[in-house]
Amino acid sequence: MRLPASSRRPARRPSNGTKSADDRGKGRRIGADGEAAARLHRNQAALHGGDRERRMLSLARFVIDAMPPQAARAVAASAVLDTIGVMLAGASEPAARIVQQVVAAEEGAAVAKASGRRCRILGTDLCASASAAALANGTAAHAHDFDDMCFVSLAHPSAPLVSAGLAAAELVDASGRALLEAYIVGFEVEARLGRAMNPRHYQRGWHCTSTLGTLGAAGAASRLLGLQIVQTGHALAIAASEASGLKENFGSMVKPLHAGLAARNGVVAARLAASGMTASASALDGPQGFLAAMDSASPSLDAQSDLGSRWEILDTGITVKLYPSCAATHPALDTLLDLQRRHRFTAGDVETIEIGVDAITPTVLVHDRPSTALEGKFSMPFCAAAAIVDGRVGLDSFDDDRLRDDRIVRLMPRVRMHLDATLDRSAAPLTQARVTVRLADGRVLTASANGARGYPDRPAHDDELAEKFTACALRALPEARAREGLAALRAIDHAQRVRSLIDSLQALPVQKI
Repeated sequence: MRLPASSRRPARRPSNGTKSADDRGKGRRIGADGEAAARLHRNQAALHGGDRERRMLSLARFVIDAMPPQAARAVAASAVLDTIGVMLAGASEPAARIVQQVVAAEEGAAVAKASGRRCRILGTDLCASASAAALANGTAAHAHDFDDMCFVSLAHPSAPLVSAGLAAAELVDASGRALLEAYIVGFEVEARLGRAMNPRHYQRGWHCTSTLGTLGAAGAASRLLGLQIVQTGHALAIAASEASGLKENFGSMVKPLHAGLAARNGVVAARLAASGMTASASALDGPQGFLAAMDSASPSLDAQSDLGSRWEILDTGITVKLYPSCAATHPALDTLLDLQRRHRFTAGDVETIEIGVDAITPTVLVHDRPSTALEGKFSMPFCAAAAIVDGRVGLDSFDDDRLRDDRIVRLMPRVRMHLDATLDRSAAPLTQARVTVRLADGRVLTASANGARGYPDRPAHDDELAEKFTACALRALPEARAREGLAALRAIDHAQRVRSLIDSLQALPVQKI
């Protein structure tokens, strides 16, 4: 069944007396296999069932009509602040620069002749179409792997959501509160899909930032662009066909590109739906829909039943990253640095570092001997060695020359990661570590972690967020402009125009491309 094309409420499917695809298929056989024909008929009947249309429209209605509480807006405001900071820092990274160059080359002449609003690419002097800006900003936001995490969606939710939201907000000259509310509904869409699909979806090789992120970005853009409920259902269904992203590309430039693609595709899905493109009501939970194709369990949208009465952004929360490396390294890094502060040892004192982890962590941290800084972010030996050598982990820990630092190179072979069967199997994936450090003087130091600083139960303090934002923003902005941007973003819930807020983050005159 197709969602109605334009009405705000679901229209009843007309009956014209002709046989449906279901009826025509009843007597059909695939060869002599009657069982196959019956199965085909059941699948066709399910595809055209009204229940899925109602579920899709219920999800779309939430996206458009939900009224997030003030507490949720406060969490979203912190996420937007954090994400714009890492976006500014990432704008000069090679992956982001390549995207900017391609956008400039492909859009230049067409955009210069076009009328209508252009959207900013933060950290640059460029201004482009909404979808191109979302692509560029999303890639930059994930370029350092310093953007936030959610352990239900197993995604970096904010890079696609904020990038799509900024582009859509600029198009319609939306307020700061409208941006926050759009972020929240997009986050809820991602988290509910993650609750239904993970960890299976993630374990099968899908990068949730890109797959679930596309659906979330489509929801956020649909709300900001003022789509009707039915149009929003189409946008989500379109986004379901756009969603992709493979974990095999972790440690390469394509991983940050995933966030950019999710943001761009979400904006495109919403704009296509607004212009009249229609899609299947079964695109999410049909027999050949998003859940069935990307998840090994029985597809179901039951996780959306309490939308609007329970908020994942408050119950599950957002994990702010205080280290610019894969989140799977953070529990171990926190524990190692704490042990080093308490026991005052150096890299030269270390004989071995044993790090026990859960079963999913080794499928993510796949680069034992990284050859690039991007691979280093997904290498437990490199991250642990750099932490002990420097006594901290920052953006400069992943400069390419650090891979050749003799102190790090000598320590890396002494870092061993292994599966620890004693860890709590009911805990969220990637959140636990047990660290044992053996020192040359005979001391054996052991500590365990369940989470890390920045996790919802150990939230980053306001001064930590401000320090992180400023350090990131200074990679693109003068100090005075960085502080001005920080102040503006702290008041985003009261901003009348997102466009004016973004103006405070521009270091150079905007150039249309």
